[in-house]
Amino acid sequence: ISTHTSKTTAALAGLEFDYVVTVCDHARESCPFFPATTRLLHHSFDDPPRLAADARTEEEALSHYRRVRDEIRAYVEELPEILARN
Repeated sequence: ISTHTSKTTAALAGLEFDYVVTVCDHARESCPFFPATTRLLHHSFDDPPRLAADARTEEEALSHYRRVRDEIRAYVEELPEILARN
């Protein structure tokens, strides 16, 4: 996964999506327009860089990243159930 990179929404222009999932408030606020058939889902997670900036040690900083990573993993694993309810 370390070789993966994020894409800008411009790189995805013209593609159709069934679902768009945002995981931070900034992404939700700056999310472009999607057709009415696209279901938008949002879950706000803490911002690890913001939290890590106040850390006193590297381990403390890493703990913020790891916690948010684990929360995102749990959310993704729960997505099928969330989608089935909606």
